[in-house]
Amino acid sequence: MQLAEWEPRRHTNPVDVIEHVAARREWAFERPCDNEIEVSVAGVWSDYAVSFSWMEDAEVLHLGCAFSMKVPARREGEVLRLLARINEQQLLGHFDLWPSEGAVMFRHTMLLPGGAQPTGQQAERLLAAALQACERYYQAFQFVLWADRDAEGALACAVFDTVGNA
Repeated sequence: MQLAEWEPRRHTNPVDVIEHVAARREWAFERPCDNEIEVSVAGVWSDYAVSFSWMEDAEVLHLGCAFSMKVPARREGEVLRLLARINEQQLLGHFDLWPSEGAVMFRHTMLLPGGAQPTGQQAERLLAAALQACERYYQAFQFVLWADRDAEGALACAVFDTVGNA
Protein backbone atom coordinates (compact mmCIF):
# COMPACT_ATOMS: atom_id res chain seq x y z
CA MET A 1 0.00 0.00 0.00
CA GLN A 2 1.32 3.42 -0.93
CA LEU A 3 1.27 6.17 1.65
CA ALA A 4 -0.97 8.38 -0.52
CA GLU A 5 -3.70 5.72 -0.45
CA TRP A 6 -3.90 5.57 3.33
CA GLU A 7 -6.32 8.07 4.83
CA PRO A 8 -6.79 7.97 8.58
CA ARG A 9 -10.29 8.48 9.88
CA ARG A 10 -11.23 11.18 12.30
CA HIS A 11 -12.68 9.54 15.39
CA THR A 12 -14.10 12.65 17.06
CA ASN A 13 -15.18 16.10 16.01
CA PRO A 14 -12.52 18.73 16.88
CA VAL A 15 -15.29 20.96 18.25
CA ASP A 16 -15.82 18.34 20.99
CA VAL A 17 -12.35 19.22 22.32
CA ILE A 18 -13.32 22.89 22.51
CA GLU A 19 -16.53 21.99 24.33
CA HIS A 20 -14.55 19.98 26.87
CA VAL A 21 -12.18 22.93 27.48
CA ALA A 22 -15.10 25.38 27.84
CA ALA A 23 -16.91 23.07 30.27
CA ARG A 24 -13.75 22.55 32.34
CA ARG A 25 -13.23 26.34 32.53
CA GLU A 26 -16.93 26.85 33.35
CA TRP A 27 -17.42 29.20 30.41
CA ALA A 28 -20.90 29.63 28.98
CA PHE A 29 -21.17 27.96 25.58
CA GLU A 30 -23.71 26.86 23.02
CA ARG A 31 -23.49 24.28 20.23
CA PRO A 32 -25.80 25.51 17.42
CA CYS A 33 -24.75 22.46 15.37
CA ASP A 34 -22.21 19.61 15.49
CA ASN A 35 -19.49 21.60 13.74
CA GLU A 36 -19.79 24.86 15.70
CA ILE A 37 -19.50 26.08 19.25
CA GLU A 38 -19.94 29.60 20.60
CA VAL A 39 -18.16 30.46 23.84
CA SER A 40 -18.62 33.60 25.97
CA VAL A 41 -15.44 34.77 27.68
CA ALA A 42 -15.09 37.77 29.98
CA GLY A 43 -11.99 39.84 29.39
CA VAL A 44 -10.59 42.86 31.20
CA TRP A 45 -11.79 45.37 28.58
CA SER A 46 -14.72 43.53 27.03
CA ASP A 47 -16.74 40.35 26.91
CA TYR A 48 -15.81 38.32 23.87
CA ALA A 49 -17.98 36.09 21.71
CA VAL A 50 -15.67 33.33 20.48
CA SER A 51 -16.84 30.90 17.85
CA PHE A 52 -15.09 27.77 16.66
CA SER A 53 -16.12 26.15 13.40
CA TRP A 54 -14.94 22.80 12.10
CA MET A 55 -14.69 22.97 8.30
CA GLU A 56 -14.43 19.32 7.35
CA ASP A 57 -13.74 19.79 3.63
CA ALA A 58 -10.69 21.95 4.32
CA GLU A 59 -9.79 20.07 7.53
CA VAL A 60 -9.46 23.28 9.54
CA LEU A 61 -10.74 24.51 12.87
CA HIS A 62 -11.55 28.20 12.52
CA LEU A 63 -11.66 30.59 15.49
CA GLY A 64 -13.44 33.93 15.34
CA CYS A 65 -13.38 36.27 18.34
CA ALA A 66 -15.64 39.33 18.11
CA PHE A 67 -15.37 42.52 20.13
CA SER A 68 -18.45 44.07 21.65
CA MET A 69 -18.09 47.28 19.65
CA LYS A 70 -19.66 48.65 16.50
CA VAL A 71 -17.59 50.55 13.92
CA PRO A 72 -19.47 53.56 12.56
CA ALA A 73 -19.12 54.10 8.80
CA ARG A 74 -17.32 57.45 9.33
CA ARG A 75 -14.44 55.69 11.21
CA GLU A 76 -14.19 52.61 8.97
CA GLY A 77 -11.18 53.90 6.99
CA GLU A 78 -9.14 54.65 10.11
CA VAL A 79 -10.09 51.29 11.65
CA LEU A 80 -8.82 49.58 8.49
CA ARG A 81 -5.51 51.47 8.82
CA LEU A 82 -5.30 50.37 12.45
CA LEU A 83 -6.01 46.75 11.46
CA ALA A 84 -3.17 46.85 8.94
CA ARG A 85 -0.73 48.20 11.54
CA ILE A 86 -1.81 45.64 14.14
CA ASN A 87 -1.69 42.71 11.71
CA GLU A 88 1.93 43.59 10.88
CA GLN A 89 2.73 42.76 14.51
CA GLN A 90 0.74 39.52 14.78
CA LEU A 91 2.56 36.21 14.84
CA LEU A 92 -0.65 34.14 14.97
CA GLY A 93 -4.00 35.10 13.52
CA HIS A 94 -5.19 38.45 12.24
CA PHE A 95 -7.87 41.07 12.79
CA ASP A 96 -10.64 41.75 10.27
CA LEU A 97 -13.43 44.27 9.92
CA TRP A 98 -16.75 42.82 8.89
CA PRO A 99 -18.34 45.90 7.25
CA SER A 100 -21.82 44.37 6.95
CA GLU A 101 -21.92 44.02 10.74
CA GLY A 102 -19.52 46.83 11.62
CA ALA A 103 -17.64 44.37 13.82
CA VAL A 104 -13.95 43.91 14.56
CA MET A 105 -12.97 40.26 14.76
CA PHE A 106 -9.80 38.33 15.51
CA ARG A 107 -9.47 35.20 13.35
CA HIS A 108 -7.16 32.22 13.29
CA THR A 109 -7.28 28.77 11.73
CA MET A 110 -5.75 25.52 12.95
CA LEU A 111 -4.88 23.01 10.23
CA LEU A 112 -5.84 19.42 11.13
CA PRO A 113 -5.09 17.33 8.02
CA GLY A 114 -5.26 13.57 7.74
CA GLY A 115 -7.35 12.91 10.83
CA ALA A 116 -5.23 15.01 13.21
CA GLN A 117 -7.01 15.99 16.41
CA PRO A 118 -6.39 19.13 18.47
CA THR A 119 -5.37 18.52 22.06
CA GLY A 120 -6.95 20.33 24.97
CA GLN A 121 -3.69 22.22 25.44
CA GLN A 122 -3.67 23.35 21.80
CA ALA A 123 -7.29 24.50 22.08
CA GLU A 124 -6.53 26.45 25.26
CA ARG A 125 -3.46 28.09 23.71
CA LEU A 126 -5.38 29.00 20.57
CA LEU A 127 -8.08 30.63 22.67
CA ALA A 128 -5.53 32.29 24.96
CA ALA A 129 -3.67 33.76 21.95
CA ALA A 130 -6.93 35.18 20.57
CA LEU A 131 -7.93 36.72 23.89
CA GLN A 132 -4.45 38.11 24.48
CA ALA A 133 -4.47 39.81 21.08
CA CYS A 134 -7.97 41.21 21.65
CA GLU A 135 -7.10 42.52 25.10
CA ARG A 136 -3.79 44.02 23.89
CA TYR A 137 -5.40 46.06 21.10
CA TYR A 138 -8.89 46.73 22.45
CA GLN A 139 -8.05 50.21 23.71
CA ALA A 140 -6.43 51.16 20.40
CA PHE A 141 -9.75 50.44 18.69
CA GLN A 142 -11.54 52.49 21.35
CA PHE A 143 -9.17 55.44 20.75
CA VAL A 144 -9.90 55.33 17.00
CA LEU A 145 -13.65 54.93 17.45
CA TRP A 146 -14.47 57.23 20.35
CA ALA A 147 -11.53 59.62 20.69
CA ASP A 148 -11.16 60.20 16.93
CA ARG A 149 -7.45 59.31 17.04
CA ASP A 150 -5.61 58.19 13.95
CA ALA A 151 -4.21 54.64 13.82
CA GLU A 152 -0.66 55.73 14.74
CA GLY A 153 -1.80 57.82 17.69
CA ALA A 154 -4.15 55.11 18.94
CA LEU A 155 -1.40 52.50 18.91
CA ALA A 156 1.02 54.86 20.66
CA CYS A 157 -1.50 55.52 23.43
CA ALA A 158 -2.73 51.99 23.88
CA VAL A 159 0.19 49.66 23.26
CA PHE A 160 3.39 50.09 25.14
CA ASP A 161 5.63 47.85 27.19
CA THR A 162 6.40 48.87 30.75
CA VAL A 163 10.06 48.73 31.71
CA GLY A 164 11.20 48.48 35.32
CA ASN A 165 8.99 48.78 38.37
CA ALA A 166 7.86 51.41 40.82
